[in-house]
Amino acid sequence: MAEERLDGGNTGGAVRLGDTVRRVAGPWTPAVHALLTHLASRRFTAAPRPLGFDEQGREVLTFLEGRTVGTRRPWPAWVHAEEALDQVARWARAYHEAVADFVPAPDAVWRGGGRWSPGLIIGHNDAAPYNAAWHDGRLAGFFDWDLAGPVTPEWDLAFTAFSWVPLHARHVAAAEGFTDFAARPQRLHRFLGTYGWPGGTADFLTVVRERIEAHADGVRELAATGDPVFTRLLRQGVCDDLDQALTELATFPRR
Repeated sequence: MAEERLDGGNTGGAVRLGDTVRRVAGPWTPAVHALLTHLASRRFTAAPRPLGFDEQGREVLTFLEGRTVGTRRPWPAWVHAEEALDQVARWARAYHEAVADFVPAPDAVWRGGGRWSPGLIIGHNDAAPYNAAWHDGRLAGFFDWDLAGPVTPEWDLAFTAFSWVPLHARHVAAAEGFTDFAARPQRLHRFLGTYGWPGGTADFLTVVRERIEAHADGVRELAATGDPVFTRLLRQGVCDDLDQALTELATFPRR
């Protein structure tokens, strides 16, 4: 059976072999597999299941059936549909409930660092359109869990909202095919309501700003260690785009 290279990815992507996906493993992979095993035990099906490692030492995961945005720009219309926004919010709520009782091993290694403690969850931390699979009009789930790590639920939710409302800088969102910027306050309100966020949008926007500031700092720090993925992102101007998003968020309507 021939391997099929999958579109997208910052680490050379992944390959499909039958109903499985093979990806280069890292020091964080055992912790991620423990997380995904927990999700499977909770009957959470909107994430891949871990199947161990192959003879090349690559991690083996089940394949999430569905379309992806890959490397295309602009993104397909389904990304910015209100139904997609609702489904992503419901996915985030269901995921946070499924992961709430997961306690990682004390020596668990996470790519972004950090240690779990009571009150934290292991967030996906990158539940963005480029990591989503869409099948028959439904969100099949999210793949690429390499950045999973200990955060608060609202910290995880903030990046998801940033990616799907979207709250990114206008030039980035426009390149991805989003044009209705006047609708963003309503879209954020809808996303938070569907998730069941207990606070107001003003409080949540503060979390988003803190989350994006930390994300930009994290990209710079990991690039400084020589991590090739984050070095490439830094060279591509990702941090400049995030800084612009923060500038724009300072004047985002609050309700």
